[in-house]
Amino acid sequence: MSIKVRYFASLREQLGCAEQQLDGLASVTIADVWRYANPELPLPDNLLSAVNQEYAPMQQLVYDGDEVAFFPPVTGG
Repeated sequence: MSIKVRYFASLREQLGCAEQQLDGLASVTIADVWRYANPELPLPDNLLSAVNQEYAPMQQLVYDGDEVAFFPPVTGG
């Protein structure tokens, strides 16, 4: 299975990359994708995620060819 992982805003700066390609995974959730892509970093509590450009919960399954995006919550005022 091949999954494209994208990072936005401060996450991109913190991780030092905008995207990654993960290959060889089988039956994973969005939370699993984070753990495989960032094994030394805990899953942030307030992290938002999307699959194929639609918001999705961390428990959602990811399939071959999907794009998973992670981004911090947006604040404004």
